[in-house]
Amino acid sequence: MMNRAGRLEDRRFVTGQGHYTADLFPRDGLIAVFVRSPVASGQLTGIDSLAAKAADGVHLVLTGADLAAAGLSEMVWTGEVVRQDGGPVSRSPRPILNHKELRHLGEPLVMIVADSQQQALDAAEMVQLDIEELPPVHAHDRGAPGRTVWPDLADNLASAHRLGDADKVQELLENSVVTASVDIDISRVLANTIEMRASSAHFDDTGRLVLSTATQSPFGLRNELAELLRLETDQLQVLTEDVGGSFGLKGGLFREDVLVCLAARQLGRPVSWTAGRTESFIADDQGRGVTGTARLGLDRAGRFTGLAVELSADIGAYLSRRTKGMLSNLGGIAGPYVFGGISAALDFVYSNSVPTSPYRGFGRPEATYIIEAVIDRLAAAAGVDPAELRRQNLVQPDQMPYQTQLTFLYDCGDFPTVMDKALQLADYAGFAARRATSEQAGKLRGIGISMPVENAGGPFKKVLKDVARLTLRPDGHLVVAPGAMSVGQGHETTFSRMAAERLGLKLDKIIYAQGDTDLLPSGRGNGGSASTVVAGSALALGLDQMLGEGRAIAAGILDCRTEDILFADGRFSAKGADRQLDWSDIAQHSNAGDGLSILSEFLPDQPTYPNGCHLCEIEIDPATGRVTVLDYAAIEDVGTVLNPQLVHGQMQGGIAQGIGQALGEVVIYDENGQMVNGSFMDYRMPLADDLPFFRLATHAVPTRINPLGAKGVGEAGTVGALAACLNAVNNALRSAGAAEVEMPASSEKVWQALQAAKK
Repeated sequence: MMNRAGRLEDRRFVTGQGHYTADLFPRDGLIAVFVRSPVASGQLTGIDSLAAKAADGVHLVLTGADLAAAGLSEMVWTGEVVRQDGGPVSRSPRPILNHKELRHLGEPLVMIVADSQQQALDAAEMVQLDIEELPPVHAHDRGAPGRTVWPDLADNLASAHRLGDADKVQELLENSVVTASVDIDISRVLANTIEMRASSAHFDDTGRLVLSTATQSPFGLRNELAELLRLETDQLQVLTEDVGGSFGLKGGLFREDVLVCLAARQLGRPVSWTAGRTESFIADDQGRGVTGTARLGLDRAGRFTGLAVELSADIGAYLSRRTKGMLSNLGGIAGPYVFGGISAALDFVYSNSVPTSPYRGFGRPEATYIIEAVIDRLAAAAGVDPAELRRQNLVQPDQMPYQTQLTFLYDCGDFPTVMDKALQLADYAGFAARRATSEQAGKLRGIGISMPVENAGGPFKKVLKDVARLTLRPDGHLVVAPGAMSVGQGHETTFSRMAAERLGLKLDKIIYAQGDTDLLPSGRGNGGSASTVVAGSALALGLDQMLGEGRAIAAGILDCRTEDILFADGRFSAKGADRQLDWSDIAQHSNAGDGLSILSEFLPDQPTYPNGCHLCEIEIDPATGRVTVLDYAAIEDVGTVLNPQLVHGQMQGGIAQGIGQALGEVVIYDENGQMVNGSFMDYRMPLADDLPFFRLATHAVPTRINPLGAKGVGEAGTVGALAACLNAVNNALRSAGAAEVEMPASSEKVWQALQAAKK
């Protein structure tokens, strides 16, 4: 286990020394802005841009018609349409600049490039759009005649999937002594990263395209951009230094990235763009947006029988690989529990709204919420304690490896111990007394439990490898370049300390390098809680290889057998000899003479399964409906813990995002498809005052899937928090005889539920 010293990155960040994409904009570069669709649905019949083209400082006005004439009008298609319901299959190509059918508010229509941002904005005001506005299709308009996002489809189903034996599960439910069902409405939310999306393109002295952009997946973005522009990957370079948050949003190639590259090529000058906050509200991909039902049964022995789930995911106007995360993580609905059978129907539905894409957890918090909400409802229907009901149905350690009824295969875990530790940490036994105290003060108190199990280091259906390059310089400095990409998690600290401790180097001898596609042949980037699990394992293998190479070189210098070489505190020596060699000596005597370079890779056999138990305790003021989070306790099994400080930091941030969505965050569109809460004045972000002091701990059951024994932690907090917080609110409402609410549990919604109960 690494020491608890502070993060290496933090001094740079808190002193304003970070290098974000906008910091890298060339001073002599041009600035781009976009004219975007003011409607959610319509026909664009004309664009008058003559005045904009003649405006001061304007160098380029680009439209979709211009791109179509040049034979480059669509983004790379990455969707996979499946219609297991027997419906029609159709693609949904995404235009780089739309110039025909408008499919969502904020869709880019015109690009303007000028000497300054103000000049570009002024020119944008001069563009006249002729639009025939049409009624938008909402996610609930699944098959209404004449109301489809894509005219060639008879309905709005983008992809339909069926898992499990539905007939068997129906029979199990019919034979259950108690059943319960819940309606699921998991709200759409925004990532709201501190650093908004930004990109800057230019051509270097060799004529190679260089794109600096805020991304969490530089290599994936490079590959997709190269395919779109018909370039070899070595003809372009993607650079990303620091990223001010991503949460999944910045994991793919966006239309704006492509357009700054096209403009730079056409003008022969650097072109840069950064989104404004208002622009981000209407144009950024959104997360979540899942509705449906779940039904669960119980037999006479208190065991779960069948679980039937029917879900609909609102993916917006365009299908892509980034919209289908709910499918990859559907197995999380099984949680840590034993069932007689599970069936699931999952439909991806088009609507006239921005597409959805990964948001912290990407299907995992949704899956956990579905099972944990229906368990609480079943416990209430059966009149049993929700914790005991869960305990009675847990997969036991001696059942590992355990094949669930819904795709996932758990390699290891100790769910009962994790639960027991969490209940003790939260003082679950003392909750009744605390509830009584709240009632004496005229308040309602509730407690919520969730037991998340997530799939990490995957994806589940096709596990991906990662790489790391170690370069030992003649001066003894070691360059560590992982395929992972930090967007705030602290990889520089984790990987630098790992290298320093393994090779006996001081930290000031470690040079950390990330986000440059010239450094490595490939890289996973960030996502799926895979950085330590896969990239860290690749680095660990590389460090072992570096040490082996060092021993071999030292043996040659000291004229002895490799097995006679001793290594301690960063120095090599031979048995019975006085001479010692440090890493600079090794580098200078390597075959190349100018250092030693090692490229290592790691491909796990299967994903890992981090798991935990979260308990949230809340209090409701019936006079106002305000929900106050009083306490939050969680135990997580993330496998081997390399750095406790970073693990706790990831858990805290994830829990805050889960609570934020549970109590306030939601994107709201009106009937016309206009966003009605498109600023922080109206979009309810969590505040520090909304959060309690978190009591967090870990219980490690190391996995054998990777050499570190790590399972991943980046999404664990959010996966558990969404369900725990909502379950706590509804636990309090049930105690007052009020109906349960769906997220977000706003003060107004909670107050209305309590008022309805009085009547």
